[in-house]
Amino acid sequence: MQEHFFTYNKKFNLELGGELNGLTLSYQTMGSINEDQSNIIWVCHALTGNAEVSDWWSGLFGDTAIFNPKEHFIICVNVIGSCYGSTGPLSINPDTNEPYYDTFPAVTIRDIVASLDLLRKELKIDKINTLIGGSLGGQQALEWAVSNPDLMENLIICATNAKHSPWGIAFNESQRLAIQADPTWGKRDPQAGSRGLIAARSIAMLSYRNYSTYEKTQSEDNESVTDNFKASSYQEYQGKKLLSRFNAYSYWTLSNTMDSHNLGRGRKSIEEALNGIKAYTQVIGITSDVLFPVSEQRFITQHIPNVTYEEITSLYGHDGFLVETQKIAGAIQSFFKQKNKKKIII
Repeated sequence: MQEHFFTYNKKFNLELGGELNGLTLSYQTMGSINEDQSNIIWVCHALTGNAEVSDWWSGLFGDTAIFNPKEHFIICVNVIGSCYGSTGPLSINPDTNEPYYDTFPAVTIRDIVASLDLLRKELKIDKINTLIGGSLGGQQALEWAVSNPDLMENLIICATNAKHSPWGIAFNESQRLAIQADPTWGKRDPQAGSRGLIAARSIAMLSYRNYSTYEKTQSEDNESVTDNFKASSYQEYQGKKLLSRFNAYSYWTLSNTMDSHNLGRGRKSIEEALNGIKAYTQVIGITSDVLFPVSEQRFITQHIPNVTYEEITSLYGHDGFLVETQKIAGAIQSFFKQKNKKKIII
């Protein structure tokens, strides 16, 4: 993938009243746009994801994958608030010439979508063949499909919802409380809240996986073990793994961004918002997902006019949308075959 940067030098007004004095978006692309712009695949990434989609969704994107640079122009943008090149809490605030840190303003899903649309216009993209995302990426994709229904021809969303649930918000708040309990939190330092972030990620893993996942992967082989359990070391490992590539300020920001997701805010209802989506849509749920349970995907399916629904069986809970790429690729292939059949019948 090729990395690019887009700089917007004007004031960027945010939904909740804040503003950014300009912003930068880091994005990556594969392939080339064809003459009629009919091959554009736009990917929206999840909370701690980044623009390198061929890395974290390699089963769907790559030279031999269902979405490949020989046939498609693939684009993925690192969201504002994150830490992979787009404007975020560790970026320099041009008004102070110092990093934002805890002064970084609140960002909603709609703000992220507005920034994506700025880039789309800069690239002179008038039509997206397929918009795809899972989890927080699915929230972005849904919001974009609601706010600009004529833009995308196809919409694929996985393990996501139309409004972030009290259950999901409670998980995120518990993680923020863990960060807040770190005595270094709030310092103007890139490493502030690091121990808290490790704890926060440990909490998050409980929502990304489930009882059966841990029973299968973290059970002890020796019945006499009384300390240093596999499950214990796994939790710490996952926390430190995230700390090596992320920071507490971005995690704090984007967990709040996820909580802001509500397709019905400022509109007549969530149901009517979904009903206004024009794209041919595939909704994918993961049967063992406890963070975004399949009831949320079924609700979405009930209210989008032109839609198909697929449930993927997985041991891996919410993380199944990243792990079960072979099953998801099969579901996507069936989705496009079904669409083509409909066209023939018409």
